[in-house]
Amino acid sequence: MTGLTGLAAAARLRQYGPNRLQPARQRALLLQFLAHLKNPLVLVLLAASGLSALTGDVTGAVIIGAIVLMSVTLDFVQSYRAGRAAEQLALQVAVTATVLRDGQRRELPVAELVPGDVVLLSAGDLVPADARLLEADDFFVNQAQLTGEPYPVEKRASLPDKAEAEQAASESWALDAVDAVFMGSSVVSGSASVLIGRTGSTSALGQIAVSLADQAPPTAFEIGTRHFGMLIMRLTFLLVLFTLLVNVALHRPLLESFLFAVALAVGLTPELLPMVVSVTLTRGALRMAALKVIVKRPSAIQDMGAMDVLCTDKTGTLTEAKIRLERHVDAGGQDDPHVLELAYLNSYFESGLKSPLDDAILAHEEIDVSAWTKIDEVPFDFERRRVSVLVQRAGARRLVVKGAPEDMVRLCTHYQDSADATVALDAAARVRITELFDSLSEEGFRVLGIASRDVPGDHPHAMVSDESELVFAGFAAFLDPPKASAGDALKALAASGVAVKIVTGDNERVTRHVCTQLGVAIEGVLTGTELAALNDDALRARVEGVNLFCRVNPAQKNRILLALKGRGHVVGYLGDGINDAPSLHTADVGISVDGAVDVAKQAAAMILLERDLMVLHQGILEGRRTFGNVMKYIMMATSSNFGNMFSMAAATLFLPFLPMLPMQILLNNLMYDVSEITLPMDNVDEEDLAQPRRWDMTFIRNFMLTIGPISSLFDFLTFSLLLSLFDAHESLFRTGWFVESIATQVLVIFVIRTRRNPLRSHPNRWLVLTSLAVVVTAMLLPFTPLAPYLGFTPLPLSYFGLLGALVVAYLLMVEGGKQWFYRRVTRA
Repeated sequence: MTGLTGLAAAARLRQYGPNRLQPARQRALLLQFLAHLKNPLVLVLLAASGLSALTGDVTGAVIIGAIVLMSVTLDFVQSYRAGRAAEQLALQVAVTATVLRDGQRRELPVAELVPGDVVLLSAGDLVPADARLLEADDFFVNQAQLTGEPYPVEKRASLPDKAEAEQAASESWALDAVDAVFMGSSVVSGSASVLIGRTGSTSALGQIAVSLADQAPPTAFEIGTRHFGMLIMRLTFLLVLFTLLVNVALHRPLLESFLFAVALAVGLTPELLPMVVSVTLTRGALRMAALKVIVKRPSAIQDMGAMDVLCTDKTGTLTEAKIRLERHVDAGGQDDPHVLELAYLNSYFESGLKSPLDDAILAHEEIDVSAWTKIDEVPFDFERRRVSVLVQRAGARRLVVKGAPEDMVRLCTHYQDSADATVALDAAARVRITELFDSLSEEGFRVLGIASRDVPGDHPHAMVSDESELVFAGFAAFLDPPKASAGDALKALAASGVAVKIVTGDNERVTRHVCTQLGVAIEGVLTGTELAALNDDALRARVEGVNLFCRVNPAQKNRILLALKGRGHVVGYLGDGINDAPSLHTADVGISVDGAVDVAKQAAAMILLERDLMVLHQGILEGRRTFGNVMKYIMMATSSNFGNMFSMAAATLFLPFLPMLPMQILLNNLMYDVSEITLPMDNVDEEDLAQPRRWDMTFIRNFMLTIGPISSLFDFLTFSLLLSLFDAHESLFRTGWFVESIATQVLVIFVIRTRRNPLRSHPNRWLVLTSLAVVVTAMLLPFTPLAPYLGFTPLPLSYFGLLGALVVAYLLMVEGGKQWFYRRVTRA
């Protein structure tokens, strides 16, 4: 092989570009920032800020604008930091590679490699690009960053010449292909010459980098706020248009009518929502930090509360990601220390590059081998699939062999029984041993056969021919064990309404065994090969009934998440490898662990500092607590608050004057907002934490249509009593209704905040104090020196007795409407 010529390589470099991982070109930072203003709720709030300034409420305008700006800036910063995760992948590949150019070996920067280059690899190298094998000699690679498998895998050349390899390099690339290696994989042992097929962003690792640079699909929280913003925008537009048309039809002053309509728009807008969300999320993040969980994207706490499906990788998240020797059994399947001793001798005296299986044997139990001396060794090679060491103790020599179980059984003529007696290996015994091997494999164990043979004391060397007429000792069975806390955590998640789906690059047998150990019932299995044959619609149909996905690559993991989201689920993903980064990016909640690769940690929204998966359950409860308090504010804003604004608009039909001055509407709105400042600290009922909670516009709309009319009914009753009992003039009418509006609108929070009887659900004391303080302030305001400037007049004392009766009747009626509403929702 001579490789490419310099001219051909230069031409291909111009055609394919440098072999460098680089994310897709990003928009200018200003454009990225402005893109975050597209949310309808943000637009409504900005409009409210501008309208507040038009009405003379400059302070209110500045406050609303500042809240929106901080919220958008935080969102932008988090998105920008997440987008930089793709850049970290550039650090995962080698700096130089040995390449054949013009028939000569040359060390070239990996950025200069092109499709068609022949690269020479050996133990310790990183694979610089996706390539097909031309020649291989005992070639093992670790490609866990793409597949998740902790074991090195064998690779060998299956194509006889370069022409066929070039043709194969233009066809499909499967991560489990025996004749293909992938960028970023590390060579564990052996050597090979490979033909570069895919470079840069077209490689498997490069496609991950590009997917991380793409904008993530909107999360459930983002979709919910967008839908809520659209609902508020439509309501505001209709109410303002109605009010303007009525006032114009009644020939009222145009400017005053316009300002009144603007004040209504501001009053209807939930401008405190960003603050409520920010404070609740911040408090949630602080509580999570106390549990040793770093929250990188605060909105993920809320998404976590709505999460009803958790997809998790197996290696490193459910398992320790560390191969462990689990069993050492004799031919009868019984634990036998003699099997461990022989395996230990072989691994201890093996001089070649030790595999993770050797490390697991040596770490399992320390055995004193000081009495043994190594004489010789037959190193491991791919053809034999075994390694032999010749050792001596007290003048007696023994050949100890460890290797592939099928070959080891074939080479044995005897076996050791449970009494350590050497017995002839007849056909029946071979069947029993083979069945034992099969059963261990079914349980997910990686198995090695262990055998030995006594040789004469003057036997000088170990040779391949000596690996015959062996005495079979037993099997060493290895496993990547599950984490101690994972089983209880998964059970707690399932009990909280979160379906757990395992998505792994590992094989089905191993994964089934881990599921059994963790107590996860297997409902359905889908392999990567089967998944590849399904289109997106078919996958959406299958994904619901499957909870075990095996042998899937990063792109297929992403398809699984998108299929689940397409079915309306809020999806979390737990992973810690490079192969998990796209899924962490796509999920509503990306969760990684301390010790994960940098790319995974940057793509995740949350990072567990302690590998205790029970923290996930605590995080979900925290998310539901956060969501519950946000929903309280939303339900207030779209029921009682909307009812009051609707009453003002409707009152213009029969009143000869505006029911409330624009300034009074804005003051009403400000005082209401002050009363709700402590809402993020409120307690949440246990039943609201039991199941996933998410945005439901139909629920919000129906709740508004149930409670809003009750608020308007009592407003109209107040109008009638003020006009009939107190013969109220403009100023007295506005004052009386202002006080009634504040009292009902603020105190109803104690009814709306819980599905229970309000007397059985205890609110936070600060919420009680701020709410009562605002109501008392509203009652005292007409008697202060500020009253004339605000258009108020002192109220007769008898009005307060009437007000108390109205408030009590209102709260009782809202409680009845609430109970009726929830009974209807439960039946539905």
